[in-house]
Amino acid sequence: MNKTERLKNAKKLSNRVYKTDEFDIKNYSAGFLALIAVAILYSVIALMSGVLLWFEIDVSDANITSYEDAFWTLQMSASTIGFGDHFPVSLGGRTVVAMMFYVGVGIVGFIGAQIADRVLGFADTNVKNRELRKQNAEILAHNKILEKKLDSLISALDKQSY
Repeated sequence: MNKTERLKNAKKLSNRVYKTDEFDIKNYSAGFLALIAVAILYSVIALMSGVLLWFEIDVSDANITSYEDAFWTLQMSASTIGFGDHFPVSLGGRTVVAMMFYVGVGIVGFIGAQIADRVLGFADTNVKNRELRKQNAEILAHNKILEKKLDSLISALDKQSY
């Protein structure tokens, strides 16, 4: 594959990830944002599972005894389902699960909002933002015209006062 073909493929990939509007603003696709959110969520779960297991492994009455148990517990905590089949008993473990709950609520809520926006399409902020940018550009252009007129009026008044 030569350099030109690679550039074409990269351009096709970037068109699936985002589109650039007339103001050179990148508008990322909902699917890409959801994919990134899921990747972040499961990366955090994977990392925090080790921490949760470290807190729980030496506690005598712990029911989180493997990495898989810790991963499942944090996944259920992040989704706010929380079946209760595995739960932390140490203070450190409870803290990890509580933190994961708040992270999960934010990320899962974001994913849900992306899906709702995709399915219902009720809040296309990209269109609203483009309209506002156009209005702002028109207002700024009009303000420049008014500034020139004011400057010429001030200049004319200064000449009359002498």
